[in-house]
Amino acid sequence: MTELNSTELNSAGLIRLSAAQLAAKLAAREVTSVEVTQAYLDRIAAVDGQVNAFLHVNTEEALAVAAEVDAIRAAGGAAAEELHELAGVPIAVKDLIVTIGQPTTAGSRILEGWHSPYDATVIKKLRAAKMPILGKTNLDEFAMGSSTEHSAYGPTRNPWDLDRIPGGSGGGSAAAVAAFEAPLALGTDTGGSIRQPGAVTGTVGMKPTYGAVSRYGAIAMASSLDQIGPVSRTVLDSALLQEVIGGHDPFDSTSLTDPFDNLVAAARTGNVTGMKIGIIKELHGEGYQAGVENRFNESLELLKEAGAEIVEVSCPNFKYALGAYYLIMPSEVSSNLAKFDGVRFGMRVLPKDGPLTIERVMAATRAAGFGAEVKRRIILGTYALSAGYYDAYYGSAQKVRTLIQRDFDAAFAQADVLISPTAPTTAFKLGEKLDDPLAMYLNDVATIPANMAGIPGLSLPGGLADEDGLPVGIQLLAPAREDARLYRVGAVLESLLEEKWGGPLLAQAPALGSTSTTAGGSN
Repeated sequence: MTELNSTELNSAGLIRLSAAQLAAKLAAREVTSVEVTQAYLDRIAAVDGQVNAFLHVNTEEALAVAAEVDAIRAAGGAAAEELHELAGVPIAVKDLIVTIGQPTTAGSRILEGWHSPYDATVIKKLRAAKMPILGKTNLDEFAMGSSTEHSAYGPTRNPWDLDRIPGGSGGGSAAAVAAFEAPLALGTDTGGSIRQPGAVTGTVGMKPTYGAVSRYGAIAMASSLDQIGPVSRTVLDSALLQEVIGGHDPFDSTSLTDPFDNLVAAARTGNVTGMKIGIIKELHGEGYQAGVENRFNESLELLKEAGAEIVEVSCPNFKYALGAYYLIMPSEVSSNLAKFDGVRFGMRVLPKDGPLTIERVMAATRAAGFGAEVKRRIILGTYALSAGYYDAYYGSAQKVRTLIQRDFDAAFAQADVLISPTAPTTAFKLGEKLDDPLAMYLNDVATIPANMAGIPGLSLPGGLADEDGLPVGIQLLAPAREDARLYRVGAVLESLLEEKWGGPLLAQAPALGSTSTTAGGSN
């Protein structure tokens, strides 16, 4: 990303620096964390009325943490030397991750105003690294959606075109980063909810290997699929953030004990010479927007010119992934959301007439507190798990999941990294698919397989589509535990693409409020 000299470090300049650039300037004491944090808070106040990326802004605490970091650096000594590289760099957090001192709503009326009595493990790690938390970002209710239109608190809008969706379910985090309201954010990815928003907003989204980052304190949607991960503007920034939040957690029974401590080094020294990059036959071509295909093919040529060998691989069972996912995920949703019953915490609605029983309180509360998409998935999952249908639906879907994992094993025997478009299309218009759930679900066709297999996936900006001038995402996939491999390849491709664009993609985004989406091109 473009460097700024000291005379350009005003608020407008600060918010356009990458997290790594901010970290360097903070360490050199060229700027203070209070200045940086206030610049982002001012930006939120100025533009979030248009974007609706934030559900809660954490002004006082964020500035207090920033002031603490500045005081430590000013005092010098061992305490200053021990500060984490990202100390003082602000961050936003998806409102599915619980935090002390801020409400956690999961984008749902049923948790409106609810305050968690504990911090998620990733929040503890952010606090330990002394990263000011700017606030909580909007999402599809309980992370169920691909457009952030299913939030009980209104849709988030894409900063590239305010009439379009920012992806989902983590559209709030992606939009916050794309709108320069935060340099970094946390998201969760169950079937693409970090990567697909990244693709349509021109940001970087990383889904780590399942278990590489603790899920403790992330409100569960589908426990065998959910994964917390970074949202950023550069591949290096995502690597830096993953090293902060990653690591084994005894509070999470699915947490891996493997060390993931070489991620930043991989992003800083990446190369692709001699690597085999596999094109997934089933994840491009028919059904993909022409502009998406064009940018994808250009990325392949750039990798080839950089010394990679491009090979085609086939994953024949991927055609069943979408159907299997939409049986496994709602089945787990049905189980995980049973605790929202109007008895223990959250909203409670009493029945208007008749006897006051737990069953009727639960029915009244869930009817009022849950939105249509959540109800749809609970009903679908309950049906799939019901007696007489379990083996036919849920059991069969789990068998397909195994076949998908085997497809990946075979593909990685032929290639070091796999590549595809992140999403079939660019951002669609708000309301365009809201009444067509099946069309909405198809947005995740390229991202779902990684969650089914538990492997890491990275989406980075691939340029702008010819038809509409909107961002296109390129997805990289690697074997489980090989997150560093994605950062290595992703950093190279990012650099090559930025040379092609003449700078970071987000620098070409129209000003907020503009109806134009043709501020730059990638041809």
